[in-house]
Amino acid sequence: MTRTLHPDDFLPDSPTVARELIGAILLVDGIGGRIVETEAYDRADPASHTFNGPTPRNQAMFGPPGRAYVYRSYGIHWCLNFVCREEGHGAGVLIRAIEPLEGLKEMRRRRSLDDPKLLCAGPGRVGEALGIVLDMNGLRLDRKPFKVLARDRDYDIVTGPRIGISKAMELHWRFGLAGSPFLSRRFSPASRPTP
Repeated sequence: MTRTLHPDDFLPDSPTVARELIGAILLVDGIGGRIVETEAYDRADPASHTFNGPTPRNQAMFGPPGRAYVYRSYGIHWCLNFVCREEGHGAGVLIRAIEPLEGLKEMRRRRSLDDPKLLCAGPGRVGEALGIVLDMNGLRLDRKPFKVLARDRDYDIVTGPRIGISKAMELHWRFGLAGSPFLSRRFSPASRPTP
């Protein structure tokens, strides 16, 4: 079994952490799977929730690192981010998709569907399938209900522009497991493999 990630693992910049999380295992109360898609955000990035500084809503994203930042998207879905960098910086990684491995029966109940490819293909779906709620905002990722295990090997990773943003589109800060059928959206043929 691979090691559990600890807060110090989240000290690098968000693109580095986002890349390193591809292939890691995310469990929430024992339910989850392999992370196959992430997006990085940073305070200097105009698409980030932290770009204009701390607010009551985004405070958790300013650290300490290795915590959950949970927010509601479009007033409907709870989305899960992992906080990065030193306390006070304001960076994180959005978990966009996972390959379901543990607790599929409960995920199917929560999502009211059977297709495993659609259970966690998108940040809102991840939140619903894993039972993410606002009370998890600010919690440490190395303590219950969370468990994040380092990836067990190197994976082929592709990058591309982030989804659903209108600023900083030139940043290729979306990372995905090459060829995974569990992605929220395919990467374009022009997407770049990462070293």
